[in-house]
Amino acid sequence: MKILTLGDKSFANTMREILSPMALRVSVETEKSRIQKSLKSYFDLVLVDEESCLSQDEAFKEKVAGWIKKAKRDFILISGQRNPDRILQNKRLGAADTILKPFNRREFILRFNAVRLKKMRISCIGGGTGLFHLLLGLKNIPNVLLTSIVNMSDDGGSSGKLSQTFGILPPGDIRRSLVALSNAPELMNQIIQHRFEKGGELHGHSFGNIFLAVLAEVKGSMSEAVRSLSEILNIQGIVLPATQTLTRLNAQFVNKVIVKGESKIDLGEGRDPNLRIKRLWLRPEPECDFDAFSSIINSDLVTIGPGDLYTSVISNLSIKNLREALVKSKARKIYICNLMTKPGETAHFNALDHVKEIIKYLGEDCLDAVLISNTLLSNDSILEYAKKNQSPVAAMDKSKFSRSTRAKIFFADIGSQTELVRHDSRKLAYWIEKFMRS
Repeated sequence: MKILTLGDKSFANTMREILSPMALRVSVETEKSRIQKSLKSYFDLVLVDEESCLSQDEAFKEKVAGWIKKAKRDFILISGQRNPDRILQNKRLGAADTILKPFNRREFILRFNAVRLKKMRISCIGGGTGLFHLLLGLKNIPNVLLTSIVNMSDDGGSSGKLSQTFGILPPGDIRRSLVALSNAPELMNQIIQHRFEKGGELHGHSFGNIFLAVLAEVKGSMSEAVRSLSEILNIQGIVLPATQTLTRLNAQFVNKVIVKGESKIDLGEGRDPNLRIKRLWLRPEPECDFDAFSSIINSDLVTIGPGDLYTSVISNLSIKNLREALVKSKARKIYICNLMTKPGETAHFNALDHVKEIIKYLGEDCLDAVLISNTLLSNDSILEYAKKNQSPVAAMDKSKFSRSTRAKIFFADIGSQTELVRHDSRKLAYWIEKFMRS
């Protein structure tokens, strides 16, 4: 394949260094006056450095985009403008992706190859065990680039303690995503997931959480810590925090009582478990991670959930720019509904209630599909969950959804039951692949 790079010599040398080991022929154009002529030659893909090639000249930028479009070639824009409006503008101009500087080499190659090889790009938004099981299944789908965009409002358990002690983003949900996408030996994954049962102050901590906290101190940020552990675990995809801001989840219930902190909202202690949440928000108000924003904008498919409706899913939708990315992205969006109700959060919710809340926090109905479980659970499981005031989320009649959403409704066997009722990774992958290929 032939790759054309548009930019100065420094940019060209960086691209050669990264791409030459991939047996790609890299041509360089550093002179603006010769760009249009260069694009008349045959190239499979064009890499454009915004700063050195376009020099903030918006009119010239549109010209270059037009020339590339006329040549019927894909182009990737590499930019130092870490700004949502810029990323949206680049997409409107026809960029297949916007890769932001400073970029991580492994992530650059993954995103470059996704465009070059026409891979399906899937962004998965959520947190907790629901996202973990989804990623376990999706990573087995061929010709896909997975990006996990992870909830950052966890303030309980090991994650909460480390976040408060070291002033870092909570590592727990990130750790789960890394392990789900890991191609490391199973022993390594077990070590990362290991939770200390003794050891004084170590008790209750996950080794992976501690490891990420150490890496964050060494590398200077949680994002760089995640990238380092991604390489150690040889993960199949990209893991990104939904935001870089340390923030706190707040919920106001219908009785006007406000509860602060994800763990307190989640546990529901000291309040009527049947009370519904009227409003959910984050303080301080966070901004979406710019790499996550670009991933959503440039995805072909975005999954929302599964996971606890408010504390794992809507907590992400409460991030303004992330919400904007979802609404404005041309990717197809599928919401994966929970299997069981949860006292204190979604007591007595049916599937339609879940969908209405998702649309409410998105601000508009941009869902293309909703995947709802019709897995038949055993009486023993139903009775066991009933002791915890939980029950299967009622699927509802399909016709009732049409008044609330334009999304297509799919009922499918996507659950499994052992000691706990969980989404089945392989079943989820089957239905997501079926949806994305349709």
